[in-house]
Amino acid sequence: MEEGITRIGVSLPKNLLAEFDSIIKSRGYSSRSEAIRDAIRMYINEFKWLEKESGEVIGVVSVIYDHSYRGVTDTIISLQHDFNDIITTTMHIHLDEENCLEMINVKGDMAKVKKMVGRLSSLRGVTSVKLITAFKGEKF
Repeated sequence: MEEGITRIGVSLPKNLLAEFDSIIKSRGYSSRSEAIRDAIRMYINEFKWLEKESGEVIGVVSVIYDHSYRGVTDTIISLQHDFNDIITTTMHIHLDEENCLEMINVKGDMAKVKKMVGRLSSLRGVTSVKLITAFKGEKF
């Protein structure tokens, strides 16, 4: 075994492993180990983002919500007005009869972006909120 490499064992439900194997095959990974290393790297990078408390960030917040929940659409719009200093653009997409996707482009202080993401996540009717950062640093 290579020095610096540690072998681990992981227990997974069959359906989760089958879905993972399907992704591995479609993405062209040569092994599960290679795919798991990439997945762990992505997880670590996301965790590090969550730990970052301040500084400039640019990215996209995707929000999926069920518009049939009373008031959720109006609340999301109102919340966007509360954070208009960090929102550069928004796009609304109807996914199906009940669900909508709101794409919110942001540029500004990480603490304020996190606050907006937190408020969106806590809304009744919102099923998913995800921030994808395009760039993190002191300057753009």
